[in-house]
Amino acid sequence: MTMYKQVSEYSALSAQQFFAELAPAQQPVVIRGFARDWPLVNAAKKTPQDFAAYLLRFYTGKKARIFVAPPAANKRFYYNDDMTGVNYISGEERVDLFLGRLLELIDREVYPAISMQNSLPSEILPGLSDENKSAYFPDVEPRLWVGNEGIVSAHYDGADNIACVVAGRRRFVLFPPEQTGNLYPGPLNFTPAGAPTSMVNLNAPDFERYPHFKTALANAYSAELAPGDAIFIPMLWWHHVESLEKVNALMNYWWNGSSAKSAISPSPIDSLNIALLAMRDLTPKQRAAWRCMFDHYLFKQGVDPASYIPEHQQHLLGKLSLDYVRAIKDYFIEKLKK
Repeated sequence: MTMYKQVSEYSALSAQQFFAELAPAQQPVVIRGFARDWPLVNAAKKTPQDFAAYLLRFYTGKKARIFVAPPAANKRFYYNDDMTGVNYISGEERVDLFLGRLLELIDREVYPAISMQNSLPSEILPGLSDENKSAYFPDVEPRLWVGNEGIVSAHYDGADNIACVVAGRRRFVLFPPEQTGNLYPGPLNFTPAGAPTSMVNLNAPDFERYPHFKTALANAYSAELAPGDAIFIPMLWWHHVESLEKVNALMNYWWNGSSAKSAISPSPIDSLNIALLAMRDLTPKQRAAWRCMFDHYLFKQGVDPASYIPEHQQHLLGKLSLDYVRAIKDYFIEKLKK
């Protein structure tokens, strides 16, 4: 049995403390009782039926994106065996019908894994976020995830993330960014659910095929969350997530930077894709030379590149006006068309 490191835990943590002291450190943190006062959490603590009834108070009839994995998938939303597709089906369904199905499956011994993923409450359950608001995020809309027992393999987000369990229990296993190579990342542009995913099955690792995964496990953290608890997952930290009960739900907030600002587009993953395209034909020595440029301008190893250039000539190294950002985007749009 793997002995994971424990994620640091806090309770009664103010938004000011979090954003000033913890978020900039970019280490995972569990915040117990983050949403203990939310009506949604209190409904879920009563019964699954109360939880579903509370959600349906806000329902206006729109459909949401639904994923269904057959029992043979062992609750894991992933690729199919030969990686020509995925092992689940997806489509749109009415939220009331989905919740009815979720409750119906509670008493089944053999059942599919079903999930409503990455839904904006303002679109399908308007008013839900207003009744369940976090002082941490007055201006960031959360995403809602609802389902039964399911497994999402280790993946990363391109933004900081606070994920709050609002029903059921969830287990998180986290790996720091420096373990990326030891996690054997899958394709960048063909993924089970939008984010690059580890090729290793955490619950049944094939160490002959993926020997360096042992090093990743030795550096992994774990935490289990109950309703109302939240976890801070820093940008690019890999996280394997398991829903542990037959009715589970989570609301999460993605944002960029140490203060609460919505995640922006384009994301760094777009830059990575462009860099891979631009440098694919360079020799190893040429790539090493470009690494020096990235280290200087982007990662600022050594002298700050903006420190010795007049402010009016700093351009992308300095403060950017909205007009300038728009001009840069337009430049790249035209450049990439060629």
